[in-house]
Amino acid sequence: MTAFDPAPTPAQTLTAKLRRARILNIVLGAIAVFLLVVVIAQSLPSAAPAAEAPTQGAVPTPTAEAPEIAKRDPADPFAIGDVDAPVVLVEWADFRCPFCAVVTNQTLPAVFQEYVDKGLVRYEFRDVAFFGDESIDAAVAARAAGEQGKFPEYMQVLFAAAPEKGHPDMPREKLIGFAQEAGVPDLAKFEADLDRTDLRDAVLASTAEAQRLGVTSVPFFVAGDKAIAGAQPLDTFRQLLDEQLAAAGE
Repeated sequence: MTAFDPAPTPAQTLTAKLRRARILNIVLGAIAVFLLVVVIAQSLPSAAPAAEAPTQGAVPTPTAEAPEIAKRDPADPFAIGDVDAPVVLVEWADFRCPFCAVVTNQTLPAVFQEYVDKGLVRYEFRDVAFFGDESIDAAVAARAAGEQGKFPEYMQVLFAAAPEKGHPDMPREKLIGFAQEAGVPDLAKFEADLDRTDLRDAVLASTAEAQRLGVTSVPFFVAGDKAIAGAQPLDTFRQLLDEQLAAAGE
């Protein structure tokens, strides 16, 4: 790379990494080719920013190891919709990210109504903690709510309370209050789960995996072979999902 070459974007990095994996899988005669991210999101308008991690290292060098993005795990507490839906929309988000709140509050409800509720799309959430310890705490709380079957409700309540700007504080009392509002049935268990090291480790592992893939700003979405970065408008999601449904023969 010369001094005049632009640095690769996270989506370009993820694209290169997954392309390398696809080539390797073909050479090795893999039975099934992974659904991979191979096309970067179109350039973002200024009205649809994404929140970047405050400290970012060098973008990871593409490797041959690239997991299938969609899990399609029937027991996934962070997924919404039919496990056999033709298309899976995966989101990476930080619970203290203001733009993640914008897309959750303003765009995802229509996506769920038009696609997820009709069995056309499955939504899978991946947590990251880019904004410090309180991001970890909030993700742990969401996982604790998910263990009681209340992840979607908890996510909705938490993001609905987000301020218009900045990264909200997430003290323990607030996280417990969100659980009450979300209808988490066993609040004593929820509060105890906030101290579980395995949930904290899971958040850190999810964050590390996102960074390994090159996801360094949120919200970030993948559906099929395309990606969206930032709090894009509803029509951008419609175009993405309609294209993927057409590719799936729907």
